[in-house]
Amino acid sequence: MNTPPVSDTWERGSPYEQYIGRWSRKAAPLFLEWLDQPQGQRWLDVGCGTGALTGAILDHCGPVSVVGVEPSEGFIKAAHQNLVGKARFLAGNAAAIPQDDGACDVVVSGLVLNFIPDLPVALAEMARVAVAGGTVAAYVWDYADGMEVIKCFWDAAVALDPAAAPMHEGTRFPMCRPSALRAAFEQAGLTQVETTALDVTAAFADFDDYWRPFLGGQGPAPAYALSLPEEQRAALERQLASTLAPASVGGALSLRARAWAVRGTTRSGG
Repeated sequence: MNTPPVSDTWERGSPYEQYIGRWSRKAAPLFLEWLDQPQGQRWLDVGCGTGALTGAILDHCGPVSVVGVEPSEGFIKAAHQNLVGKARFLAGNAAAIPQDDGACDVVVSGLVLNFIPDLPVALAEMARVAVAGGTVAAYVWDYADGMEVIKCFWDAAVALDPAAAPMHEGTRFPMCRPSALRAAFEQAGLTQVETTALDVTAAFADFDDYWRPFLGGQGPAPAYALSLPEEQRAALERQLASTLAPASVGGALSLRARAWAVRGTTRSGG
């Protein structure tokens, strides 16, 4: 096959929601329950996307304020629409967070760390804007194993086209493992670093409900699927349908969507 280039571009909120956003919204409350932060805190959501994690913070954590930072204009627009008047959203990126030193009590990031070009710089920024003794935390999909929604896609793609193997997010994102997340946080100077698994069930009405979001073009796997010639894309669809058949019951399809979470504490001053 003629293997197209992979794209990590995320710009439009609606296709993202159908592809990954709906599962992110299930993982976010589990993440926040694990963090177990007191009410009345100032929260910052780095790479807030369409507002899945921001909304969960508002619903579950009793924050005094929530700020979302996001580089994508399309995602900021979607977040504004989803959470109008409830949170403040700023254009910016993880390498230069538009917040003062110590402006936040809890700094979080959902499903973003693996897409950041310079993670040490980003983690230093997240620690900078947190108060001394504050919490910095994040979660990322377990692309190599537990995020079956995406893993099954790439396994099928590679079965048809071995040249697609380097695009497999399980290969491309070695950061998305507990040991790597722990090491990155400790190297950033954070203390009391811990990790945990967040497991949700990705339930689809049928195979079409699973396949359709891959035609939205948002994210690496959908961008790959959409760039294929029609005949190759149809072959991939058939391969996936055959592979996932054992996981379906009465047409409905159920897959695991696991994320790995990590948290650490900023060093106290003095």
